[in-house]
Amino acid sequence: MYKTLIKYIPEKAIPLVEYLINEHKINLKIVNQRETKHGDFRTFPNGQTQITVNNNLNEYQFLLTLVHEIAHHVTHKKFGRVQPHGKHWKTVFQHLMLPFLRPDIYPNEILPYLANYFKNPKASTDTDVNLSLALRGGKAESGKSFIFEIPNGTVFQFKDTLYKRGNKRRTRYECLNLMNNRVYLFNQNAEVKLTASNI
Repeated sequence: MYKTLIKYIPEKAIPLVEYLINEHKINLKIVNQRETKHGDFRTFPNGQTQITVNNNLNEYQFLLTLVHEIAHHVTHKKFGRVQPHGKHWKTVFQHLMLPFLRPDIYPNEILPYLANYFKNPKASTDTDVNLSLALRGGKAESGKSFIFEIPNGTVFQFKDTLYKRGNKRRTRYECLNLMNNRVYLFNQNAEVKLTASNI
C-alpha cells in the first residue's frame, strides 16, 4: 500500500492512512478525474463497500478527500443509513481528520483554513473558497482560470458549454449560459477555460 500512497499523499500521513485502511477494511480505488466530484463512497447489494478518489488531485486534496470518504464508510458501519453529510458524518470526519492536522502533513498556509472548515465540515471543500484556494496553492489547473480572476463580460467554457461572466452576488458570480440564455450561479473558485477570443 505504501508504494501506491506515496504517489498521492504526504509521506508523513502514510502510517495513519494505512492504519485506517486496515482497521476499517477499506476497499480503495484510484480513478481518473471526474468533473462533478473528487471522490465517493458506495455500498453494493452484496454488502461490499468501495471508496474511489480522483487521481488528478494534489497530495493535500487527495488526503482530505480520502479521509472524507473513509468517514462515510465508518459512519455507515456505526450508524447504518443516516443523512450523508449530517451530524454523525461530521463528528466522525472531525475525529478521523484530527491526527492529520499537523504542520509536517499540511503546510502552515493551509492549516488555519482547514481548522476553520472543521468547525462545521460541509459536503464539499469547494464551497469553502479560502480552503479550496489554499489546497490548490492559489493556482488553477493548467490552461484554466478561476472565475474571480476573469473580467466581467468574459466568455468562458465550463463543461463544454459557453457562459458569459456577470456580476458577483454575495459569494457567487452570475453567469449567462449562451446556449439557453439562463443565468447560473458559479462559486468564485470555479475553474473555467477561456475561449480563444479572450486569451
